[in-house]
Amino acid sequence: MIYYNILLDILKLTVAGVGVVGVAFYLFKPYFDRTQHLQVLELKKAADNQTLPLRLQAYERIVLFIERMSPANSLVRLGGGAYSAAELHHLAVQEVSNEYQHNITQQIYVSSRAWAVVRRLKIDTVNLLNSTLRGLPEGATGLDFSRTLLTHLSQLETNPYEAAGNIIHKDLEELF
Repeated sequence: MIYYNILLDILKLTVAGVGVVGVAFYLFKPYFDRTQHLQVLELKKAADNQTLPLRLQAYERIVLFIERMSPANSLVRLGGGAYSAAELHHLAVQEVSNEYQHNITQQIYVSSRAWAVVRRLKIDTVNLLNSTLRGLPEGATGLDFSRTLLTHLSQLETNPYEAAGNIIHKDLEELF
C-alpha cells in the first residue's frame, strides 16, 4: 500500500509538472516566435544592405548593355564606312556577342524577367543583323548595311531597345 501511495504521489506531481510546463510553453511561445521572426527580418535586412549595391550596379550595366547593343549606337562606334557590308555585319555580331558575354554574370543580381528581356533582345539583334545582310546585294558597302539597318529600325512601331530599357526600369522600380 505504501508503494501504491508513493506511485500515486509521483503521478500527481508528474501531471502537475507537465501541466505547468505546458502552460509556460503556451504563454512563452508567442514571445519566442516573435523573437525568431525579428531575427529573420534582421538577417534579411543585413543581406539586402550588402546585395543592394550589387543589384543596382547590375541593373546599371544591363541598361548600358542595351544601349551599346542598339544598332544605332554600335554602328557609330564601329564606323561602317571603311568596311564592306559583310565585314560590318561580322563586327556588329561579334560586338553584340562580346558585350553579352561580358555582362552574362549580371543575371545573378537582376530578376529573371529582366534577364529574359536582355537575352531576347540579344537574339533579336543578331537576327536583325543577319536578315539585313541577307537583304543586301552582293558587294554592298558598310554604309549600305548601316542605312538599311537603321531604316528597318525606324519603320518599327516601337523601338525594341527603348522598350527593353523601359521594362528594366520598371523592374528596378520594384526594388524600391
